[in-house]
Amino acid sequence: MSDITDPATATPLPARLDPPKAADERTMLTTWLDWHRATVRRKCAGLAPHLTGAAPLPTSPLMTVGGIVSHLRWVEAYWFETVMLNQPDRAPYSAEDPDAEFRVGAQRPLDELLDAYDAQCSRSREIAARLELGTTARNAHRQVTLRWVLLHMLEETARHNGHLDVLRELADGVTGE
Repeated sequence: MSDITDPATATPLPARLDPPKAADERTMLTTWLDWHRATVRRKCAGLAPHLTGAAPLPTSPLMTVGGIVSHLRWVEAYWFETVMLNQPDRAPYSAEDPDAEFRVGAQRPLDELLDAYDAQCSRSREIAARLELGTTARNAHRQVTLRWVLLHMLEETARHNGHLDVLRELADGVTGE
């Protein structure tokens, strides 16, 4: 575990606990996912507000720090609430604008986006804790298990942490874990 403080706000960042080297399947899946969730906030720590919506990759104009955090928040909501619990999809995207969460994220303050992401991750944890790994989605359009959702969210969050790494380095030169 490494405790660090966000230099922009002087607030401590959530502890990022190293996943165990040996544990049951649920523990391994959830602790690795939580490690990557905590990494999202660390990748954003101290970023100047005006850089939240910066899109430094000419071929990827939607790829911003704020856009990725917003996307991750809505992906959490989709898989845990919409798919696993068959609740309505509340995300800002639509058939007409399938990337709206990226656009919205580029325009909102990063602290608001991170707080919404953290709240959604807490909700996702609560949902996962109530279900068995083999629980099949209640959504008739998606036949996946909680195990699959946890693995997918682990992959999705880790992949986007890589994007945040690159965007952060291009934005202000900050690198690191």
